[in-house]
Amino acid sequence: MKTEIQSNLNNPSALEKLYRSNKSQFKKDFNSIYPSVHGDVIAEAWHERLNFENDETNWGSKYELSFILIAGLIAGSIAKIPSWFPISEDFFYPRNMGFIFLPLIAAYFAWKNNLSSKRVLLLALVTLASLTYINLLPENNESDTFILACIHLPLVLWVFMGSAFVGEKLGDLGRRLDFLKFNGDLIVMTTLILIAGGILSGLTIGLFSLIGFDIAEWYMENVGVFGLAAAPIIGTFLTQTNPQLVGKVSPVIARIFSPLVLVMLVIYLIAIISSGKNPYNDREFLMIFNAMLIGVMAIIFFALAEGSNTSKTKTEVWVLFLLSSVTILVNGIALSAIVFRIIEMGITPNRLAVFGANILILSNLLLIATKLYKVISNKADINTVGNTIARYIPLYFIWLLIVTFLFPVVFGFA
Repeated sequence: MKTEIQSNLNNPSALEKLYRSNKSQFKKDFNSIYPSVHGDVIAEAWHERLNFENDETNWGSKYELSFILIAGLIAGSIAKIPSWFPISEDFFYPRNMGFIFLPLIAAYFAWKNNLSSKRVLLLALVTLASLTYINLLPENNESDTFILACIHLPLVLWVFMGSAFVGEKLGDLGRRLDFLKFNGDLIVMTTLILIAGGILSGLTIGLFSLIGFDIAEWYMENVGVFGLAAAPIIGTFLTQTNPQLVGKVSPVIARIFSPLVLVMLVIYLIAIISSGKNPYNDREFLMIFNAMLIGVMAIIFFALAEGSNTSKTKTEVWVLFLLSSVTILVNGIALSAIVFRIIEMGITPNRLAVFGANILILSNLLLIATKLYKVISNKADINTVGNTIARYIPLYFIWLLIVTFLFPVVFGFA
């Protein structure tokens, strides 16, 4: 896009079309060439347009705000279904937790991006099919395949949400990275909303208790439930209408936590050796080990997604390279432990699911570490690392589909 921008600097119509085709990529490429075109009137106008920061909170259009308020009420109503109907909470929440807010956020992005009717219908049908499938699974909370399906289905819905976020061009790697960045921003914004909501709730309950009204239980079962369900939807709205609210916070968090996680991981590996803990024979320890691995991977993904829109120093790239390398070591230990348990005790749904996930993560980490090394050696740009992550997302999605929909059938719902 850089070449197209430079060749069309005196063609406002062409520049506008380029901008509308991919706003985030246009901004990144334009800012990279701006120093060479500084002084040109059109270039100056675009620079101000792309980099203007407004400190005022933008509440969007009345239609958008109404959409979010209605979506929040729907989310709260879905969360209250076990209270309003004779449905067991133990049956409802494990199966339907992801349906409380993820499809509603997907609907918001579908509306924002003006998706075609075919895409909207397809998203609606696959979501409805997923809802029907998970609720028709045999009621056996001790079934490994049932638990795996309940864990992986929200991630499937998350990918559906991502497809709505990306828009019509599913193969756009820049938009995929924007989606990963959005998730980081959403976590920050939703956390702030929940903290503020918790403070407000505590004050409200406390004030009423001072005048003799104990409203804690009623408040949490009604207001609290609606607030929790609506928080990620409101967070989505705020990140999209006011990117400046967390746009500078998220990169700082990524820069701070990447080296801290690296240090923690190295110390933890040393502690494992000194403690005598054995992931090969300790199932609970292996589960925690894998959970930590996924958490570290999420931090690496988030940091690199941020890096696609901001420049990174050599030190930051080194930190990410070392973090990826240490995580490869952790993944190797976890993978070897899973293989050992499969050989010794046979294949189970849990072991096969973890094995497949570890294979995917390890191969992805190896690619990421290789690209980061090339960046350090000045043989590649940091954006190539982000593109490696973006290209890998469909592989994770395929594995999620296999675990969610095929495992229960293949293993006889065991």
